[in-house]
Amino acid sequence: MKSYDVAIIGSGPGGYVAAIRCAQLGMTTAIIEKYSTLGGTCLNVGCIPSKALLSSSHHYEEATKHFEDHGIEIPGEIKVNLEKMIARKQAVVDQTTGGIDFLMKKNKIDVYEGLGSFKDATHIQIEGKDAGEIEAKNIIIATGSKPSNLPFIELDKERIITSTEALKLKEVPKHLMIIGGGVIGLELGQVYRRLGAEVTVIEYMDRILPTMDAGLSKELNKVFKKAKCKMMMSHKVQSVERKGDEVIVKAENKKGEVVEFKGDYCLVSVGRRPYTDGLNAEAAGVKINDRGQVEVNEHLQTSVSNIYAIGDVVRGAMLAHKAEEEGVFVAETLVGQKPHIDYNLIPGVVYTWPEVAAVGKTEEELKADDIEYKVGQFPFRALGRARASGDIDGFVKILADKTTDEVLGVHMIGARCADLIAEAVTAMEFRASAEDISRYSHAHPTFAEAVKEAALAATDDRPLHV
Repeated sequence: MKSYDVAIIGSGPGGYVAAIRCAQLGMTTAIIEKYSTLGGTCLNVGCIPSKALLSSSHHYEEATKHFEDHGIEIPGEIKVNLEKMIARKQAVVDQTTGGIDFLMKKNKIDVYEGLGSFKDATHIQIEGKDAGEIEAKNIIIATGSKPSNLPFIELDKERIITSTEALKLKEVPKHLMIIGGGVIGLELGQVYRRLGAEVTVIEYMDRILPTMDAGLSKELNKVFKKAKCKMMMSHKVQSVERKGDEVIVKAENKKGEVVEFKGDYCLVSVGRRPYTDGLNAEAAGVKINDRGQVEVNEHLQTSVSNIYAIGDVVRGAMLAHKAEEEGVFVAETLVGQKPHIDYNLIPGVVYTWPEVAAVGKTEEELKADDIEYKVGQFPFRALGRARASGDIDGFVKILADKTTDEVLGVHMIGARCADLIAEAVTAMEFRASAEDISRYSHAHPTFAEAVKEAALAATDDRPLHV
């Protein structure tokens, strides 16, 4: 039996990053993954493949709708080859997961393929290709999450599907119905709308992206409506039934009326749940709460002192970069360092186009906490760079403390916001004021100028270009 300083169960962004950091810090490290490829949901059936399809479908939409505006004329009919598009997506996934294999070898991390489960607090049983048992002084649970479902929906994974199946369809749906107006549903909905599918989003809450700032939800809703997506808010799904190649969804609207939707595919996108199946956590004495999460303290330590848990399997936002931060945090804690994570400064991003990104408090949260604040907002359509590229939808909004001017939240929707949000995170990490942001130079012409202009608007209502 091999012994290690650290063993990690799960190889998603949290798990593999934790493994790398542990190895960098001189610990002998093993990682256990039940699938044949490393990278977890994110690299295999989540973040990376969905962004590949978003990129491909964006190119198609640009070619069919916007190239002519730029003086680019393409003779003949532009067609979608979905099989080739899916193959490209898979090639991106294969290259990325192969990169994780390289990093494991580079950092001398032992990889075990198989289902890892606790025998006790220091021993892990592995079932599968690399069956056996290993011992570890410390163990990190990084088993991630799986798509959630509603109890009355039977997923056949052919017509009634999750995001996993939506990433490898063999045809463009005629009518894709999406249950859930959150990040995953909206991203995949935009992919297939661009490719020609009719799309209907059915959301229980009164707006899409219900956990983000209401202004972002409203603006993205406009974008989807402009693309002729049907946005059905305040609809409680009651049943989903398949009849041959047709799927029928029945939902109750806010008037109490039952309405019916029919399509050839239904994507169930109602969030994700922590995944601990087969972990046998009770054998190690690890506590799991009634939400299925592994319980941890502020050090991400479970009820057993040498066992930690990170990522989607613990409380907090289910985000790959949050899991990565926690993986590094645990590794550094194990060697006696004093790392920290400010969960308020973990940004959230939606990779639709325009992109949506946010960090810090929303207006709704500030109002609920009775915090007086001021708002600075600037539209992308007022930027020269946005007009030059034709990406004029959206805005940047900065929320600052009314008394101290400290930035409390930044919310943006527009081109390249997934990248622009890093500026806001940096500023807030160093407790910047809106005036601080307004006073440093931003290159012209760039989308980033919208951040400066929003900061000027928040400082003393003096944006330069509106």
